[in-house]
Amino acid sequence: MAMKVALLGCGVVGSEVVRLVNEQSGELAARIGTPIEIGGIAVRRLDRDRGVDPALLTTDATALVTRPDIDVVVEVIGGIEPARSLMLAAIKAGKSVVTANKALLAEDGQTLQAAARDAGVDLYYEASVAGAIPLLRPLRDSLAGDRVNRVLGIVNGTTNYVLDRMDSLGAGFTESLEEAQALGYAEADPTADVEGFDAAAKAAILARLAFHTQRVTAADVHREGITGVSAADIASARAMGCVVKLLAICQRSEDGESVGVRVHPVMLPVEHPLASVKEAYNAVFVEAESAGRLMFYGAGAGGTPTASAVLGDIVAVTRNRLANTSVGEGAHDTGLPVHDMGQTITSYHVALDVADRPGVLSKVAEIFADHGVSIKNVRQEGTGDDAQLVLVSHPAPDSALSSTVEELSVHPMVRDVASVMRVETFQE
Repeated sequence: MAMKVALLGCGVVGSEVVRLVNEQSGELAARIGTPIEIGGIAVRRLDRDRGVDPALLTTDATALVTRPDIDVVVEVIGGIEPARSLMLAAIKAGKSVVTANKALLAEDGQTLQAAARDAGVDLYYEASVAGAIPLLRPLRDSLAGDRVNRVLGIVNGTTNYVLDRMDSLGAGFTESLEEAQALGYAEADPTADVEGFDAAAKAAILARLAFHTQRVTAADVHREGITGVSAADIASARAMGCVVKLLAICQRSEDGESVGVRVHPVMLPVEHPLASVKEAYNAVFVEAESAGRLMFYGAGAGGTPTASAVLGDIVAVTRNRLANTSVGEGAHDTGLPVHDMGQTITSYHVALDVADRPGVLSKVAEIFADHGVSIKNVRQEGTGDDAQLVLVSHPAPDSALSSTVEELSVHPMVRDVASVMRVETFQE
């Protein structure tokens, strides 16, 4: 007897899922032990050619997800509602659910996971972070016996493409973004990407899985985008042997009693494996106590890569249904709270436009010292009215670094704080 799958949505990803199921039907049946069939597809309108059998289409999504013969519901419509209500209805009706909805999972994943656990069904979402890259299940399952201390990820292809173009070609931000849009890497409205909202949602999901805590939501993630990254920042990073990347960083505190989750541009040493990730690719670097350093790399978006991850989840939940089991999540929450960004230990790269006269450097160093921040290195660029001091701090609480910059910005010797960017260190 075939396992029947219902799809919510038939856009770029949904239509690719249908194509893969149909093209690989024989192989899928051999791998699973039973055939998979598309039982129905919920869409908003019936008057569009979607390249699928029109007989499968319906506008009554609720009726579809609760239909007795449906085994698995795949949600690829995105957004918060009606996706949340439809998934909860499917779970209540005893259906396992597969979703790529990072925004909903980041905002209310705990509710969905609790509902799935109570109903004894699966909730899988590999495609919600880093597209086709097998990442979430290794974090949840393969590393379940280890202690993950840090996760750093390039999880947004649009921003990586833009920053890579600015670095490799010397292109400006606007020019690079327009090129990304022309190639289909960025939406007409790129706000979610360039302002870090997309990466923040993914960071929340990564933190929950890495640290086994359900307390992290997108609202807990410190978020900064890349719109303020300038050609001068790119050049300064290069002078330091670094590249600029937008990273999602999830990290345990030094005492292990809390976690920090943040998304922002960083200057990353070129020897770090993430520094070599080019164009629109994604990569996630995991640091665990026993397993050591692990790297996950691949295509992070696009219809076919995302559909591949969705189909992998369909296979997994179908096998579980045949075995009459499910993989629960979050039943034993570590309860680790999210600490404030100010408590996070970071390093700053600060460029100051200053008056070129005696005593400026000593006064700047005094302000750093007053806030308990040690200077790692300093250099002066230009002379006279073009003089600029470039300083890199040793690691310190972000609050101390922030207050240092705040005082510098109003000091009469400092004409302008030209740039502030965090620096991530890496040791082989």
